[in-house]
Amino acid sequence: MTVTGRHRYAFPLSRSCPFAPPPEYREIREEHGVVKVDLPFGGWAWVVSRHEDVRRVLADRRFSSNRLHPDFPVIAPGGLSDEKSMIMMDPPEHGHARRAVLGDFTVRRVDLLRPQIQQIVDEHVAALLAGPKPADLVRALALPVPSLVICDVLGVPHADQDLFQRNSAKFLLRETPPEERVAAFGAISSYLDELIGAKETNPDEQLLSRQIQRRRTDGGYRRESLVAEALLLLVAGHETTANMIALGTLALLENPDQLATIVADPAKTPGAVEELLRYLTIVDIAVTRLCVEDSEIGGVTIRAGEGVLVLGHAANRDPAVFDHPDDLDLERGARHHVAFGYGPHQCLGQNLARAELEIVFDTLFRRVPTLALAKPVTNETLKNDAAVFGLHELMVTW
Repeated sequence: MTVTGRHRYAFPLSRSCPFAPPPEYREIREEHGVVKVDLPFGGWAWVVSRHEDVRRVLADRRFSSNRLHPDFPVIAPGGLSDEKSMIMMDPPEHGHARRAVLGDFTVRRVDLLRPQIQQIVDEHVAALLAGPKPADLVRALALPVPSLVICDVLGVPHADQDLFQRNSAKFLLRETPPEERVAAFGAISSYLDELIGAKETNPDEQLLSRQIQRRRTDGGYRRESLVAEALLLLVAGHETTANMIALGTLALLENPDQLATIVADPAKTPGAVEELLRYLTIVDIAVTRLCVEDSEIGGVTIRAGEGVLVLGHAANRDPAVFDHPDDLDLERGARHHVAFGYGPHQCLGQNLARAELEIVFDTLFRRVPTLALAKPVTNETLKNDAAVFGLHELMVTW
C-alpha cells in the first residue's frame, strides 16, 4: 500500500490476485466505509465502499457523471473530447440519450442475437481446437468474440475490429502517456466519423444507421454526437466482456467443483454468470462521480465540488449483503451485485454481456472438456495498469 503525506490511501490500488480485490478494500469497508484518498494525478477524492452506500451514490442525482466538469476526479488524464456521450450526462439529458438506443439492448432484442453470437463462438472454439497447443485464450476467444458481436450490433465491418481493439487498449491503460491516449482516442473517433459519414448516404439495418434516421426525424442529428455515442458503445461493448471471458474461464478452471455444476446442468449458467460478475468485478474505480450538492453518505458529509470513487469490488464483497463473500458460489443467486453499476447509469449493454458470457462458457466447456491451464497466471499477467481489470494472456491446453 502506498501511504502519502495527505491521506492514508493512494489510488488506484493493485490486485495481487486475479480474483480478490486489493486487500486494503476490506480495511476501508470495515473500518471506514467512506474515506479520503489521494488521486494519481493530484488532488483527492472520497471512496465509498459499502454495498448500501455505493447504491445510494449511484442512484442519487446529487452525484454527477459530467466528466467535463473541471472538478471531476481524474484517474487517467487525456482522451476526452468536448462532445458528451451518455456516460458523461446527468438527468434529464442522460435519460433522453439512453432511451434513444435502449431498444437495441433489451432482453428480447438480445435473444434474437443469440444464434449469431453462437455462430461466432462456435467458429472461434473450432479455430482454437484446430490450432497449436498451448494457445492464448485471450487472443483466440476472449477478445474476438465480443469485438465481432458489437461490430454486428453497430454495423462496423469485421475487418476493422483490430483498429479499435488496439487503440481502445491504449486508451484504457492508466499508464499510457496523455499524448498517446489522446492519439488513440482520436484514431477511433476519426474512424467512426468516416464510417458514420458513409452510412448517412448508404445506410444498412444496424444500430448506427437507425440512429442517424431517428435523430434526423427528431430534428437533432449531429454527426459529432453520434460519433461520441458510437465510441462509448464500441469500446465498452468489447473490452469489458473480453476481460470477463478470460477471467471467468480462469476462475472456473481454478474451481473445478464449481465448474462441474454448470457442465452438469447448463440451466444454471445464467446464475453462474451473475456470481462471476460479482466475484470478479472487473470495472471498479472507473465509476467516478462529482458531488454537486452537499450530501451525507455512510455518516460522512460530502461537500459540493468533491469527487467520489465508487469501489464496486468492495461493495460486491460486503459480508452484510453476501454470505461468505470471498467464496465463489455459482448457485449463490447474486443478482443484486453492482458489477454493472446501479441507478440511471447501470450498464446499457448488460443483457448482451450476459448472453455472450453464457454462450461462451457453455460452449467452451462442452466442446473442450479437458481444457486446462498451460501456464500459471502471474502478477505480470494481471491488467493492474488498465481501467478495466483482466488478463493480458491466458495460456491453455487440452
